[in-house]
Amino acid sequence: MIAGPRAAGVVQGLARPAAAVLGTPVRVRTDAPRIALTFDDGPVRPTTPQVLDVLERFGARATFFVLLTRVHADPGLLREVRDRGHEIGLHGPDHRSLRRFSAGRVRDRTRRARGELEDVTGGPVRWFRPPYGEQSPARWAAVRSTGLEPVLWSATTWDWKHVGQQERVAKALDGCSAGAVLLAHDNFADHVDGVDDGPRPDVDTVDLLTRVLAGLSERGLTADSVSGLLATGRFERRVSFAG
Repeated sequence: MIAGPRAAGVVQGLARPAAAVLGTPVRVRTDAPRIALTFDDGPVRPTTPQVLDVLERFGARATFFVLLTRVHADPGLLREVRDRGHEIGLHGPDHRSLRRFSAGRVRDRTRRARGELEDVTGGPVRWFRPPYGEQSPARWAAVRSTGLEPVLWSATTWDWKHVGQQERVAKALDGCSAGAVLLAHDNFADHVDGVDDGPRPDVDTVDLLTRVLAGLSERGLTADSVSGLLATGRFERRVSFAG
């Protein structure tokens, strides 16, 4: 699971000059009728291939923030994500919060993980999403020193929460306007990824994604990758640090 929601002591919404220096992208300022659709915690079977099929049906693209624990188990699946036109970002070597490591360890772990991921994909990796959305100024700087840009989100599907499916759809659509970065998952991180986040929520991912993409289409919005959306504008940043 991801979710920044559990993070305590988050520093947000500081003055614009601070955000320009220390801010993490949460959306893109654009006039294009697009959002960035992102998936965390995979790739896994059978969910990721099912997600890819839904994206293809809607002509949508996405960025998959992957865990190396899952990539190591099925590198061919990651290459399928790439070959079907989607972007790969790093979520981490595993799903443990950056707060569990010193800044130096974060830098070293992230650098190695980026290298491993690029070896599998055969291409550059630009984006990083901290597990749970948790980062401190020193750890944020450590990630950036590896050549990766941390990216958070401005909208969520709530697919990590124990709520009804209609609530998830409504939450996602209510948060989406042109330039939004939407958080979704194609897996729920667990002990394989070094964490125990409690019971897995009951989520029909295919149904949720289908309904969200259909709702976006009704609003004249299409789903793209982070890089695809950024090509139409510039990042909006927020200072967001957890203690």
